[in-house]
Amino acid sequence: MLAPMLIALYASFSTGGDRDEELVMGRFASTAELYAQFRPPYPAEFFRTVARKLKLTKQHSLIDLGTGPGLLALGFAPHVGAVTAVDPEPAMLAAARAAVARSGYEVRLIEGRAEDLASDIGPFDLVTIGRALHWMDRAVFGPLFTRLIAPGGALVICGSSSARDHSNPWLDSYDSARRAWSDEMLWSQRGKGEETQRELVAVLERLGFSVADVIRVKTTHEVSISDLAQRVLTFSSSSPAVLGDRVDALLADVEARLLPFSRDGRITETLVSTADVIRR
Repeated sequence: MLAPMLIALYASFSTGGDRDEELVMGRFASTAELYAQFRPPYPAEFFRTVARKLKLTKQHSLIDLGTGPGLLALGFAPHVGAVTAVDPEPAMLAAARAAVARSGYEVRLIEGRAEDLASDIGPFDLVTIGRALHWMDRAVFGPLFTRLIAPGGALVICGSSSARDHSNPWLDSYDSARRAWSDEMLWSQRGKGEETQRELVAVLERLGFSVADVIRVKTTHEVSISDLAQRVLTFSSSSPAVLGDRVDALLADVEARLLPFSRDGRITETLVSTADVIRR
C-alpha cells in the first residue's frame, strides 16, 4: 500500500486547479519530500574529488542555483567557507531548510529564481548547478553568470545518474516503465539539460570563460526495488501531481518489472557523478 506521506502529497495536487499551471509553476512541489531520499545520490567521494581538484578551502564562497533539497549545497559545505542556496519552489526550500538544520552547517537559503537574485548578491568563487539548469532562462545566461562568478572563479555543472555502459542491466526495463507512466509532454523534455548546457558553454566561451575540466566519479551502491520505484515519482513527468490516484499502480508495476533483476528485493546500481568545470 502507498505510504501515508505519498497519499498526502498526491491528494493535494490531484484535485482542482489548472493542470498546466500545476505542472509549470509547481512541477516539483509534489516531489519535495521524495527528491533527496530517492534520486540518484551524489556520493561523498564525488564532493571530495571535486574539492581536491578545484583546491577548495574555507576561504571560498559558493552559491548553488536551483538547490532543491540542498544536495549540492550541503555536499560542498564541508569544503568551503560560505554557502548560499537558491530555489524558486517553496516546498523544495522547506526540505532544504530541514536538511540544513540536521546537518549543522550554515547555509543561507533564498527563495526565488536565480535570474531574479538581487544585484548585491555575489560574486562567488564557485557557482554550482545540477539538474535545474534546463529550467533556467537562457536569455540571461551571459549577464547572470558574469555577475555571479568572481574573476578566477568557476561554474560547476553537476549531475549524478545511473551509468549507461551496460553495468546496470535493469535500466532499459526501468526506463520503459518510466515512459509508460509519464506525461508525454514532460517526458519529451528529456535531454534538454544537455542541450541547455551546450548553449550555456557557448555563451560563456564568447565572454572569455573556458571549459577547464570534466570530472567523473563512478561508484556502486545497493538500492531496493521499492526505492527505485519511488524514484520515478521524483521526476516532473511522473510526479504525484501528474499521476494522481495512479501512484500505487505505478509503484506495483515498476517493482514487478525490476524483480527479475533483483536479489532479495535489492539491485546493485552503478552511478556516474559528473562535474563540468567552466573557469572565468
